[in-house]
Amino acid sequence: MPIPPFLKPRILVAATAALALSACFSTPDVMKRSDAKRPATTKQQRPQTIGAASFSSPEAQQCAFDLKQAGVRFTPLPDQDHGGGCTSIDSVKLLDVGTPVSNVGPMTCPLAKNFAAWAQYAVRPAARKFFGQEVVKIETFGTYSCRNIYGGRSGRLSQHAYSNAIDVSGFVLADGRRIMLDGGWKGDRASQDFLRALHKSACRRFGTVLSPDYNAAHYNHFHMDMSGNGFCR
Repeated sequence: MPIPPFLKPRILVAATAALALSACFSTPDVMKRSDAKRPATTKQQRPQTIGAASFSSPEAQQCAFDLKQAGVRFTPLPDQDHGGGCTSIDSVKLLDVGTPVSNVGPMTCPLAKNFAAWAQYAVRPAARKFFGQEVVKIETFGTYSCRNIYGGRSGRLSQHAYSNAIDVSGFVLADGRRIMLDGGWKGDRASQDFLRALHKSACRRFGTVLSPDYNAAHYNHFHMDMSGNGFCR
């Protein structure tokens, strides 16, 4: 049936509106193909909680149980992927190991367990033996850090990138004296004997222990981590 002349303008307007609406809700194939060739926008990755629950393995659960049995106060942390290969898996935040510790971030449970034992059974007795007083603080440069070994631009990731290492820089005694690796390692006899006794004890508890004798990068701290198999320098 022929369209009456007076309806033709209305039909044209409706058709135009329909085309406009279709453009809002669909993308032409040509534009889709063009977009597919564009590189994805790079965004800085934020820490992402990993799907699996932390402390789900029997080994991790045993570690957490051992920490509690030792009287160590801690908070379990969710597993996280920090990007760049850096992670925190089955890690904890230490709250109290019997002696205050500075700059402590996420630590894998095995590292936390061995560090707490080292503080109790090595650091405190050694302070009494060599100085006749208590240690009131253990000073550190921290635990987790997403970086390569020695902080270099290339090379493999440090154990710090997995929350699996701690750098201990010194100790504060009850009289206020600070026994630091920087100076104390080659300092007076009592400081040398104290620090070397702690180094020897650490080598029995951690997978890798590096001292100022290892290289210039460790002149001012003990690096202790749970990797390796008794590498001690």
